[in-house]
Amino acid sequence: MSTRTDALVWSSLPIHFIGIGGCGMSGLALMLRARGALVTGADQCESETTVSLRSHGVAVSIGTDPDSVPEATRLVVASAAIKSDHPELARAHALGIESITYAEALGRAQAARTTVSIAGTHGKSTTTALLAYVLVEAGLDPSVIVGANCPQLGGGTRTGSELVPLGARAGAPGVFVAEACEYSRSFHSQRPTLALINNIEEDHLDCYGSLDEIVKAFRAFAGLLPAASAGGRLLVAHEGGHRRAVASGLEAEVATFGWSPSADYRVDYDPISNSATLWHKGAEILAWRGRLIGEHNALNSAAAGILALWLGAERAAIEAAIGSFQGLDRRMQSLGECTLRSGARVKIFDDYGHHPTECERTLTALRTAEQPSRLICVFQPHQHSRTRFLLEQFAQSFSKADLVVVAPIYFVRDSEIEKTLVSAADLAEKLNSRGTRAIAIDAFDAITAFLEEEARDGDLIVVMGAGPVWTIAHALAARALEHAGQASCAPPRAAASPDAG
Repeated sequence: MSTRTDALVWSSLPIHFIGIGGCGMSGLALMLRARGALVTGADQCESETTVSLRSHGVAVSIGTDPDSVPEATRLVVASAAIKSDHPELARAHALGIESITYAEALGRAQAARTTVSIAGTHGKSTTTALLAYVLVEAGLDPSVIVGANCPQLGGGTRTGSELVPLGARAGAPGVFVAEACEYSRSFHSQRPTLALINNIEEDHLDCYGSLDEIVKAFRAFAGLLPAASAGGRLLVAHEGGHRRAVASGLEAEVATFGWSPSADYRVDYDPISNSATLWHKGAEILAWRGRLIGEHNALNSAAAGILALWLGAERAAIEAAIGSFQGLDRRMQSLGECTLRSGARVKIFDDYGHHPTECERTLTALRTAEQPSRLICVFQPHQHSRTRFLLEQFAQSFSKADLVVVAPIYFVRDSEIEKTLVSAADLAEKLNSRGTRAIAIDAFDAITAFLEEEARDGDLIVVMGAGPVWTIAHALAARALEHAGQASCAPPRAAASPDAG
């Protein structure tokens, strides 16, 4: 599809978004409006996002009124949370209006663009935002949709140029960087030109059932790439990317990255200075000192750097951008150093990690970089099925913490029966049996009060999880401010709304 055809497709097209308040949905709505679509939407609850959408000229209604779907609508986009019997969907069907999922709409929006799809069990949001920021700083003016708030990008969405404005690819279809989420195989709707597979692990077992099925889904995703002769390129992790199963026989060009000398792109990392070097065919091609700590972020940065090089960005611009990238909300986000009511001076961090590997990497990075007297983690498991399937892995992933406070499991998508099969107390018991001090507390207010009594000078408190547990970190910081009667805590950025995880 040509760029001219793309412009005609979206120009003046009336589109209605059901569940428009979500991160991805709101971002796509704004992007298509910028491309000329006539966008309306509805969401169950009023939020900062719905208010922001109205400020950008999008008419948003609250509730589930079927009449909120204008009769002139020609396309309805529904979020993954919308059930098939939703009143607005029923009205769309009655009016003969085409209805598609968010994932399908995102795929259509990628037509006539040089799409870079960022996939993997971990690191999608960070790598997506980092790559987009690098490309912005390099003058390539990308479009982007990322499932978290990135202040340096002005949020989670950006509409860039229809054509690449400069560099070796000048005049090619504009760059579109997007997360490619594997849940429910939604990334199979994307239309990538370039793709990254950062890592593949057991997750979303309620959807897939086994790691083998997950790997097959990533293989199918990689198979969406065009042939190398048409510009198709896949970057896959040398370690942990199941590269042979995923990439063998592809017509697209394939390259690997990682720590191994046998990787096509080799990464060296010094955790003390938080600096990294990227090598290709024995030559140094990038070197940087980043603000994002941890080995996992060194790999995320390397992947973003490689993709930026493939897209024509210059080395100096890439290195400078990686070095100045400040990260996303809820990704090891520092809320500052605070004096609690007990008088203890502590550091508070907020993090989105909700998979065992993410938890372990975050705690390791914080322990290494911050060297706290004690590392206290408040963890809210996300989904009962994930907690049950990965209970043993979770029990091993908190060894760097001196104390783990387990909040009630966030109930989403699972059945009521699943809810009865595992609890926060089960995880706390497993942790204690492995030598990690843990306690389950069943109310957020009680957790905040416990932390105020438990914390000591020099402690670091990290609040972790994909559910509303972030409110504990912000409440703790706010209560410290209230107690001090002054700004004794660095002002926090607003937390991103949790997504489906």
